[in-house]
Order: sequence, then structure tokens, then C-alpha cells
Amino acid sequence: MISSFSKTRIAVFTGSAALACLTGLPLAHADSSQHPTNPPYDSDDRSRSTRSPIKHVILIIGENRTFDHVFATYTPPKGQTVWNLLSKGIVNKDGTPGPKVALARQWQATDTGTYSNSPTKTQPYSLLPDINTASAPTVPFAASAAQAQAVEPALPDGHHFGLASGGTNLPTHSIDTRFPSNLPNAPVDMSRSISYNDYSSSPVHRFFQMWQQLDCSAKAATRSNPSGCQSDLFPWVGTTVGAGSNGTPQPGNFTDQTTGEGSTAMQFLNVAKGDAPYFTQLAQQYVLSDNFHQSVQGGTGANHIMLGYGSLIYYADPVTGKPQIPPPGQIENPNPVAGTNNWYTQDGYGNAKLAAGGSYVNCADDSQPGVKPLKTYLRALPYKAFRDGDCAPNAYYLVNNYNPGYLGDGTPAPLGPTQFTIPPTQQNNIGLLLTRHHVTWKYYGEGFNGGREDGEAGTFCNICDPFLYSTQIMTSATLRANNQDITDLYNDIQNDSLPAVSIVKPDGLLDGHPASSKLNLFEGFTQKIVEMVQQNPNVWNDTAIMITFDEGGGYYDSGYVQAIDFFGDGTRIPLLVVSKYSRGGRIVHTYYDHVSFDKFVEANWNLHETLSPLGRDNLPNPTTTRSNPYVPLNQPAIGDLLDTFDFGEHVR
Repeated sequence: MISSFSKTRIAVFTGSAALACLTGLPLAHADSSQHPTNPPYDSDDRSRSTRSPIKHVILIIGENRTFDHVFATYTPPKGQTVWNLLSKGIVNKDGTPGPKVALARQWQATDTGTYSNSPTKTQPYSLLPDINTASAPTVPFAASAAQAQAVEPALPDGHHFGLASGGTNLPTHSIDTRFPSNLPNAPVDMSRSISYNDYSSSPVHRFFQMWQQLDCSAKAATRSNPSGCQSDLFPWVGTTVGAGSNGTPQPGNFTDQTTGEGSTAMQFLNVAKGDAPYFTQLAQQYVLSDNFHQSVQGGTGANHIMLGYGSLIYYADPVTGKPQIPPPGQIENPNPVAGTNNWYTQDGYGNAKLAAGGSYVNCADDSQPGVKPLKTYLRALPYKAFRDGDCAPNAYYLVNNYNPGYLGDGTPAPLGPTQFTIPPTQQNNIGLLLTRHHVTWKYYGEGFNGGREDGEAGTFCNICDPFLYSTQIMTSATLRANNQDITDLYNDIQNDSLPAVSIVKPDGLLDGHPASSKLNLFEGFTQKIVEMVQQNPNVWNDTAIMITFDEGGGYYDSGYVQAIDFFGDGTRIPLLVVSKYSRGGRIVHTYYDHVSFDKFVEANWNLHETLSPLGRDNLPNPTTTRSNPYVPLNQPAIGDLLDTFDFGEHVR
């Protein structure tokens, strides 16, 4: 998740990036009649009026793992197939390079003039750069499991040892000597060097960087890969620009270790050796998607926004809702600084001293830095990208992590050139849509603590809550009360009082984000919820639990990426669906992204309405061929997740 702003407000934490939106969302005041502040749930609750037997859906969102990073060596049950590093022959089951390792070969490149999403490649790496520790902790969060348990309620008994162990015992921002030097040009099996319980570093995951990592070119488009994304510049982007310049000059004596990245992006876990045991168990018992994608290039904030709004949000006048121009230092400029190879002019997480840290893009204006190259690529594709990547005129969209416009208690957040806060938005979102149709919903953010955002260890993820950006929700005491804490989720499960739609976010300790967390901690967080649901027959009988991630975190993935619009899609991320109607270890190949969740909600609760006229939830469901179920014939297209269930005769 985070490679940029905090889980606590204004702290540089980690993660997050840009979610896709090409929009045209309403630019004027929202019609208050369309967004009631006092929904009559008691008298007109339509939450149980569904198309399927699913009356409750719980979406759990972790941080920063691609599909191949987690399930690279997963072998499915008999009769099922999967697209991963093992099945493609890129790696062997023991994690060593496989017979077709060249499919994942990484290149060096040059970009010294104007930003290019597909820069000129020079030569493949003979050996990958050394892996760096970056911000991975030298020592663990807690001194003992008992100390961890005292501050962290969202783990099952016996799992708190993960917070008290696994430190690198190495300096930050140094070569990670746990991994060998002279790495071959191939994905790196982490299990050969560290344990599954060890902390590791985090790759870059920002908007323009992720487009470059994918190296998408219409000239490379083929029938089986019509987007032309080659996914062959992951270490090069990480070592040339990394997480951004914040408007500062390139450091002197620049090397492939200066950015703190090295080849971290090429790491993968090895489930064949026992990594990710709980998620592997769920995949074997329930349903796994191997074609679910982050919806925006970049990190946490943008991808959670896309989930909530079906598009990205723009810098707006807080009163009128109309687009405004953000402070100059906060506008992205990925053009390389003169004399450098790919060191962006303006990009980063927020430098208050320089009032710099670009995260806004006016993608309707081809003259803006970085815009024309991407739109030229989209226009040259063999299919018509969604609205040609056009955004609302004069609108500067947030493509990386900035703080939301409201604090948890409804207080407007401070604005200004050094605040790195996007003003409140009046754009429609899934909470307002559900409210309008009298369907109950809640967002459970661990550490929310009644709006104080300081629960547990103070690592509540404010940028992850789509509703903290919304004027209509945060200025209504009734709607604002739908933001709750993880203990409220536990109570609602045990008391049979779950809303129809629940979105659940761990805190920064348990979200699985590399460096700041570990995947085994996110597994424990998820296991506690799943088992609690299963132990209550009334809830388990009609509840679906969906488990995914905000984005791939900058890790390599070998799957197909559909270029939908200016903002994405991005790499594949895991999706597990756990319910009585999702059994048998089935693997679903339908193309999805985050907005597929919105499509599922709209379809299952018969809303007959989308988030906006130009939101991604207007895209059709994919049609495919048996020979290639991963690439939609009618792209751009995303599924509605209904085919992750087997309802038999029970669908209206």
C-alpha cells in the first residue's frame, strides 16, 4: 500500500498511488436531493433485496502484493489451471530460474529528454542490481509478543510473535546482505534467503513509475497481448528514480543503490515451500482469481479512491466542487532533469520545506508534463481505450498519496502548499449510491477510534478510507457514523448486525505492506475475521468475504495488463472469494479490477445505477475465447465478480 503518505496523518508511511479515472464527473455542486443525509433505513431498508443468496459482502483490503509475488509457485487443485511464474516456466517449483525464464527478462533503458512510458531499451541486465534494505526495520515493532498483544487487538491468539520478530538486523538504506550478490536476471525467490516471517524492503509504487515499469507500447501489441505491455523495466525504474525526487536535484555520486531499491521489485514468495500458508489454504478450499488488477497505476490512496468513486477525484474548490489549479509544487512533472537518466523533475511524497512533491495531473491537457506520451500510446492501441483517456477539462487528478479533505471527526483538514491534502470532493461514491438506494454500508478502518484516528499504535490509514474525501458524507453526522473501527466489525459479526456492504482495512502494522508490515500479519488479520464469520451460522449462510490488495506495490508480475484509460489498469493482485457459494479451489480467469467490486454491489443489490456517467462501472463484462480467457475481446471491459460464485438456481 503505501509508499507515500501516512496511515497517520501527514506522516510519510508507505505506499500508494494512482487510481484510474478518466472522468467527466459532475463539476458543479452536487444535488443534495440525490445525496440524502438521513437515509430511512428503519422504514425502507432494501439491504436484503438481492439478486443472489449473498446478503452481506465483506471486502478486506491488504497492501502491495502482486499475484505472482504471492502465488508464483501455486499449484491448483486437479482440473484447474493458473497463470503464474511456475505454470509459464519462468521459475521452477524450488524457486530457481525455469526453462522460459527469458519471458521475465529485465532491461536497462535511457530516458534523458521527455518522459516516456516506453523508453528506449539499451541492453538486458547481465546481473540484477543488489537488493537494498530501504526502510525495512532493523528490529521488529515490539520487544515481545505480550507487548504486541497489548496494542494490537486484530490478530488471533498465537500470531503476535510476528510483531516481535523478523527484523533485518541490518542498517536501513544499505545493501541487503541476506540476499546474494550477482543475482541472475530472473525473479528472486525470497525463501532461499529469508524466512516468511522476516521483514523485507518495499519497491516503488507511484503513478508514472508504474507505467514505465510495464513498458507499454502499441508497437509491441499482439493478438494475445493487445495492450503491448512488456513488464521488463522494473529494476531500471526503481534504480533510476525510485520513489521520486520531491523536486530536489539528483544526489551526487548516484548509483543503482542511491534510491534504496535495487532489485527488490523482482522478489516473490514461494508457497510451494510453505509461504503464505493461510491464503494458500483458502485458495485450495474456495475461489481464487488470477486476473484481478489494481485499477490505477501507483499506490494506496488513488486505488482506494478508484474503489470508492469508480474514477479518480480532482483538486476542487471546497465550496463549488469545480476544478481548481493546485499549488505548482504539487503538480507532477516526470520529464527527466537535464543531465540525468530518468530523474523526474517533480515527483515525490511531499517536501514541506520546498513545498514540493508532485501528485496532481491534468490529463485533459496534452501540453502537461507526462500527459502526451501516455495519451499517444492509448490512441495507438488496436482497441479503443476507455474514452481515449480524456479527463474533465481543467481538472487536476490526484494520482498518488495525499491526505483526504476531512479528519475522522468531520473537521476539514488544513489546506495549503505545504499540507499535501486534497480538498474535499463532491463527486459521487459507493457510500452515497448505497444510501440513495437504502442499502446499508460501513467502512471499518482499524484504529479509527471514533474519528480520532489514533487507535492501536496510531497507524490508522486515513488515505485508505474513500469516504474521508467526501463532502456529503463527512458533513453529515448520520453518514459519517458509517466510518467505524475493527472492534465494531467484530461486534456486528457476533451480533448478526452486519450491514449489506462492508469494506475493511487493517492498520499499518497488519496490512501486509512490505517494510512496515509482513504478509503473515495480514494473513492473521484476515483469518480472525473469516473464522469469526464461519463460527456464526446466521452470518456465514449468506455472507461473501472478498480478500484482495490495494495494488501490487511495484513487484513484478507476468500477467496481462489491460490499458483501460490514462490511469490504468496496473498489475495483477490476488483476489480470494470465501463463501458457501465459492468452493472447491476453483480459479476464475475473468478480467477484473477494483471497480469490479462496485459492479458486483450494483448488480447484486439491483441498484440499476452507476457511480457516474463515465465511471468504470459502466464498462461491459468481458467476452473471451477458450484459448485465451485472460484477454477480453471487447476491451476495455471488467467483470462484476458474479462468476466467482456458483449459485445454481438461486439467482434472480
